[in-house]
Amino acid sequence: MSRRWWGLGAGATTVAAGLGVRAWTGGAFAKYAGDALYTVAVCAVVVVVAPRLRPVVVAGVALGFSWAVELLQIVGVPAVLRPLLGATFNAPDLFWYVVGAGVGWCLAVPGRRRETAHPAEPCEGVARA
Repeated sequence: MSRRWWGLGAGATTVAAGLGVRAWTGGAFAKYAGDALYTVAVCAVVVVVAPRLRPVVVAGVALGFSWAVELLQIVGVPAVLRPLLGATFNAPDLFWYVVGAGVGWCLAVPGRRRETAHPAEPCEGVARA
């Protein structure tokens, strides 16, 4: 399975998990789980767009994007983007984005390993000593 397909599946699963968290829980748990899942979803998008990136780079890009969006809320987000990006800065969100990036990294590592599990022999047909 290609990493792009893996990313699409991870993204769909993340969206389903986010909808489930919102439907069956509430309060602080739902809010912070949503923050972490947002970053996991960004990891999935990064894998789809750039499937050859190492998992640590995928997680770093997703974390940087999530932090940038949160910090943008300090100066103000245009009204049309508020449903997607939020409107109010909340410092604890920065921590939960780290948690989401960690989960995204953990999910990206097996996806990367599956692709490289059986690399071709670099010197097929060459006698080994």
